[in-house]
Amino acid sequence: MPARLLESAHGCEATRLRPRPQACNERALSASFLRTWPSRHTSSVRELEQILALFGAAVLLAAAARRAGAPYPVFLAIGGALLALIPGAPSLSLPPDLVLALFVAPILVDAGYDASLRDLRDNWAPLVSLVLFSVALTTAAVAVVSHALVPDLPWAAAIALGAIVAPPDAVAATAVLRPLHPPQRILGILEGESLLNDASALLIYRLAVGAVAAGGFSVQAVAPTFLLAVLGSLVAGPVLGWLMQRLLERVQHIPTAIILQFVGTFTVWLVAENVGLSGVLTTVCFAMTLGRTAPARTPARIRIPTNAVWATVVFALNIFAFIFIGLQIRPILVELAPPVREQYLLVAAAVLATVILVRIVWHMSFNAAIRWRDRRHGFHPPRPMLRPTVGSGLVISWAGMRGIVTLAAALALPGSFPARDLILLTAFLVVLGTLLLQGLTLKALLRFLNLRDGDPVAREEHMARERMLEAAYAQLPTARSPAVDLVRKDLKVWLGQLQRSGGRQASFGAEYDAAYRAALRAARKVLLALRDSGDIGDDAFHALENDIDWMEASDPLRAANADATE
Repeated sequence: MPARLLESAHGCEATRLRPRPQACNERALSASFLRTWPSRHTSSVRELEQILALFGAAVLLAAAARRAGAPYPVFLAIGGALLALIPGAPSLSLPPDLVLALFVAPILVDAGYDASLRDLRDNWAPLVSLVLFSVALTTAAVAVVSHALVPDLPWAAAIALGAIVAPPDAVAATAVLRPLHPPQRILGILEGESLLNDASALLIYRLAVGAVAAGGFSVQAVAPTFLLAVLGSLVAGPVLGWLMQRLLERVQHIPTAIILQFVGTFTVWLVAENVGLSGVLTTVCFAMTLGRTAPARTPARIRIPTNAVWATVVFALNIFAFIFIGLQIRPILVELAPPVREQYLLVAAAVLATVILVRIVWHMSFNAAIRWRDRRHGFHPPRPMLRPTVGSGLVISWAGMRGIVTLAAALALPGSFPARDLILLTAFLVVLGTLLLQGLTLKALLRFLNLRDGDPVAREEHMARERMLEAAYAQLPTARSPAVDLVRKDLKVWLGQLQRSGGRQASFGAEYDAAYRAALRAARKVLLALRDSGDIGDDAFHALENDIDWMEASDPLRAANADATE
């Protein structure tokens, strides 16, 4: 056998031809990879299968929550707790500095976009009380309690824990309250508080984490930087929102527009953090600017799928947050010695009681002061709304469930942060405890109190529909024709007076289309003016905007989507 054939047959063992070291190494590496690749591949696929199974189970939990009439975060929290007890659950990790951007930035943009400036102005006093004083008191009380129970816990870490558990999440509260049609003022306060509390609490959180990293805290050193960050964020957020809206106006491809919105969201957060601004405050201002400018400039065919995508993403982030923290809690519970575990659970229970009691005591005291003022000077709201009562104070005091922002802030702590395991466990148990204790009893409390305000949103919608219909009629040609008459008939559907005219629009072609779209443009212009003047709130505005979007885009949307995906 020739020498080269011997080498081919026997590899590097051939004796009649000197082997090539590089070729032998390549063969050895290839053989090693081929031996280990199936196990690596199987392990990765198994982890993916487990995570997908967890997502599927979470979706089923959310569906069960809807059937039970409970807020879905309650069931997700229960699922996360069960996950922490399951042996052999998959391990999942994310860089801590990525967690806030991944979870909090989209949540803030979604909430800030829908925020009602009118409701924020109308309810400024209770919002200032909850956003500034309640957050500060909760943070301080939790810091004192946790430091008293764990004397070795640094004060900066105790303050960070207080800031983490301070901000309530309105998702669970509004999911419980909206089907019962509570007073609009209560919903406005809870939603405004949830948005602004995130900003105030995470600013304190950022200072506390920075103090731990710097080894100390100095008011003289921090105050100028803090004020500059706040003022810079208040300026940068609206500017970036304006620029983002101008960019989106030039994009007519639906998938591209939606992707750009998410790219813009994360870019704003990262830019703000990298230049020393507050990512939270900048993102909130960015979102609120978009919320005021986008409705007049975004086509309905883009807004409709965009709303659906954002709702899905926010839902998925909530699912992922509870799954992720459940996977983080299990190693903590397993590795802790029983005495330490008992101490941690005691701290968590004490912190849970503290956040509930501080909110009740503070807000009921504020509520009593407001009612005393109203008795002396009268109640003079800018528009009809529920007068502050003991019942409204109780509902707001009890609607203090914590949620995804608390989880994300805890997960975002650096790995070397003092008592990180204690803070993670406490944050999760506070979220779980508030959702179970308050989330499952809030509906019964509201029914018992029987608070009513006459449904001002329905009144605003009715008034706005009439104004929009008048504007749409005024835009129609004065000369009567079958096409114009059909447009008039279809527009009357808004008031529920007639049945829609079916498919007869096609028989009039361009004449019907031109008249119909001109009328819708006039109606949309009136709707925007009513929102901007404060005659209607954002709840009524978004409901009517959705109606007019579907009227405008019901047929063109299908064609636009087909074009966009070609």
